[in-house]
Amino acid sequence: MKKLLATVLFVGAIGLGAAAPAGAEPSIPIIVKDTTSFYWQIVLAGARKAGHDLGVKVPELGAQSEADINGQITILENAVASNPAAVVIAPTQFAALGAPITEAAKSVKIIGIDSAADSHAFTSFLTTDNIQGGRVAADALAQAIAATYGKPEGDIALITALPGVGSLDQRAAGFQEVIAAKYPGLHLVANKVADGQAPTGLNIMTDLITANPKLRGVFASNLIMGQGAGQAIAENKAQDKIKLIAFDSDEKLVKLLSEGVITGLVVQDPFRMGYDGIKTALAASKGEKVPEKVDTGVNLITKANMNSPRSMELLSPKLN
Repeated sequence: MKKLLATVLFVGAIGLGAAAPAGAEPSIPIIVKDTTSFYWQIVLAGARKAGHDLGVKVPELGAQSEADINGQITILENAVASNPAAVVIAPTQFAALGAPITEAAKSVKIIGIDSAADSHAFTSFLTTDNIQGGRVAADALAQAIAATYGKPEGDIALITALPGVGSLDQRAAGFQEVIAAKYPGLHLVANKVADGQAPTGLNIMTDLITANPKLRGVFASNLIMGQGAGQAIAENKAQDKIKLIAFDSDEKLVKLLSEGVITGLVVQDPFRMGYDGIKTALAASKGEKVPEKVDTGVNLITKANMNSPRSMELLSPKLN
């Protein structure tokens, strides 16, 4: 843990330094949950492009894991201490990041992206409507089951990556809301919460296949769980029997989609989230009025539409 924290502190110090002199390029750090994942690399690419277009220095900060809550708090504190023009942050955990964000906002404008935190101090918040994303996933899963079995009936499961993460909780809520309201023939027989690691998603899905021989569908509510669940379905050759809807995308999930292992991907627009996050932060730092909330949208991508121009734009964004 000490070694990881030291690494986080080192990453958090990159590109910050002292306050910029008058007339210098303003600095707006962006703090993401995990710098190593494809999703967050797209967010950072959008922020980087905004920095280039708008003449803003954009330190790219983040922990090595979404589970490293203390590391993100330390990075936020270091970022604020550098006297930036504003800070953009994707909170790792709803409850734990609330007070640190409220405290940080006493010194600088805080723009939230992706996931919520228990704070009313955000100047603006840009996010996917994750409840709607869960609803889209529910409809997609029901339709896929109906296409195979004739009706949207049977046993289904939900896999969530981590407990207490606002965006994941909202996706689960939207999913369960629609299943309960529209599809009485679908029965949620398992609601699993993992530890954020792909191997755990693989093990959970493998256990679900073994323990629930009548399982017809699964919603994996983030990229990592989608990877694990998809691998388990492929290894058990269960794609004709079990329909999988996953959230977000990377090369692995796109390949599984093209092979029919995954039925659909509910994808966000992380590039826009990063770009507009920096753009909004810059405007707020100048005292301009910015919207309190911005919905950056969700899209359902299937094997049938995955090669459309819009799908390709979302699945294969430019990272440089």
